[in-house]
Amino acid sequence: MNISAVILTRNEEKNIAECIFGLNFCDEIVVVDDGSLDKTVEIARKLGLKVFLRYLNRDFAAQRNYALEKASGKWVFFVDADERVSGQLREEIKKEIDSPDNPHVGCFLRRDDYMWGKKLKYGETGSILLLRLGRKSAGKWVRNVHEVWETVGRTKILKSPLKHYPHQTLREFIFDINFHSDLHAVANYKEGKRSNWVKILFWPRAHGFKNWVLKLGFLDGTEGFVFALMMSFHSFLSWSKLWIRQRKK
Repeated sequence: MNISAVILTRNEEKNIAECIFGLNFCDEIVVVDDGSLDKTVEIARKLGLKVFLRYLNRDFAAQRNYALEKASGKWVFFVDADERVSGQLREEIKKEIDSPDNPHVGCFLRRDDYMWGKKLKYGETGSILLLRLGRKSAGKWVRNVHEVWETVGRTKILKSPLKHYPHQTLREFIFDINFHSDLHAVANYKEGKRSNWVKILFWPRAHGFKNWVLKLGFLDGTEGFVFALMMSFHSFLSWSKLWIRQRKK
C-alpha cells in the first residue's frame, strides 16, 4: 500500500461520510474511534473502513501513534472528521507520494478555517501549518493536546489547503474549548509550566489582543471577534485550571 488515511473520531456522524468521500484516492482509510455514542462507527463500517475502538484517555498523541501502528501504507495522511480534502490537494498529495526520488519524510499542510460559513483569513488560524502527511517511519506524535508529529528528515509545505469546519454552533465551540483547556492544563503541568494570578488575569487579554489586533482578526468582522474572544477564554480556562491543579498537588 502506498498511502493510508487516518481519521480520529468521537460522535462524528454528521461529518464522517463527507470526510471519507474526499479520501477515495487513498489505498485504505483507518478510523480510530473514542467510544462514539452515535452512528459514527456504523457509518464507517458500512462504507468499508477499518475501525478500531480505543479510548482517547485525554491523550491525542497516543491516539495518533496507535493509529500510525494500524496503518498499512508507506505514507500516512491524518485528517480530522471535520476537515475536507479538495481536488487540488488530492492531486498534490498523489504527485508527492508517487515521486520515485522524493527526498521528503513529510509534508506540512495549510488549513483554511470556516466559522459558520465564513473563511477566517486572519487571526492565529490564518497562517496555520500542520504536519499531517508523512512516511509511516518518519517519527512519532508527542504532547497530549495540540499534538505534534515529530519527524527526522526533510519536509516541505504543500500549496493546497485542508478545509476545516469546526464547532459549527456556539454551544459546540464552548464545549470544545472547555474540553481542550482541560488537556492543555495537564500538558502545561507535565512540561513544568506554572500558573499565577498574572497569567490568569493578563495572558488571556494578551491572547485576545494578538488575535484581534496584531494578527488582524478584526478584518474577519464579527466572526473574527468571536474567535478572538473564545481563544482568550480558552487561555483563561487553561491557566486557571493549571493553577487549581497546582493547589491540589
